[in-house]
Amino acid sequence: MKIFLSCEHGGNQVPDNYKYLFQNQEEILNTHRGYDKGALELYKTLLHIHDTYFSISNEISRLLVDCNRSLFRPNLFSSFTNYLDKIEKKRILDSYYYPYRNTFHENVKDVVLYGSTVFHISVHAFTPEIDGKIRAADIGILFDPGHGIEKTVAMYWRKILLELFPNFKIRLNYPFFGKPDGLVAPMRKEFGNKYLGFELELNSLHAGNTRINAGIKESIDRLIKQIVFYYGKQN
Repeated sequence: MKIFLSCEHGGNQVPDNYKYLFQNQEEILNTHRGYDKGALELYKTLLHIHDTYFSISNEISRLLVDCNRSLFRPNLFSSFTNYLDKIEKKRILDSYYYPYRNTFHENVKDVVLYGSTVFHISVHAFTPEIDGKIRAADIGILFDPGHGIEKTVAMYWRKILLELFPNFKIRLNYPFFGKPDGLVAPMRKEFGNKYLGFELELNSLHAGNTRINAGIKESIDRLIKQIVFYYGKQN
């Protein structure tokens, strides 16, 4: 089994040649619309997980183009970029979207063709309040309950996290469902049970908290040992 890490919304950077699109929009770029606050710091902590095979992160703002959306999604481009003509959109895709998505896909493909299983954690963060509603979770684990052993893994991971953070609310498929489109969903469809994908969602209230980030890393180290044991038994 090979461990993959990714972070699609790690930053709110805007390339110089597109800054004209975001003049006087620093406030929005610094909100959850611009990036996942705290996700990149958590991702960098998780890079120290034992035997991580492949990792990739994106620090270009999702308001330019969203690397966690498929090409057919209407919100691939934001209100700041959706009005651009096809040529300019293609330039953005060629420069920032395809390099990220294709690099990830090709590495997954190589591992599966070699005969191994991919265990992928896509690191995200969510805003604690949206549209006046408080999101009642500290950590969310998103997965597809109908795909492989993802449900079993997610439930066991939640158990480990609760042992490490007994006062936290650890929720499954919250604040989003894990099955819809993103970077993960197409991989499940293409590679079947040779790919297990999870989106890890941290409440941005905890952004930059090194103790919490270290605890999440520990939970994954424990989880991986159990998964490796499981696959060893199957083989």
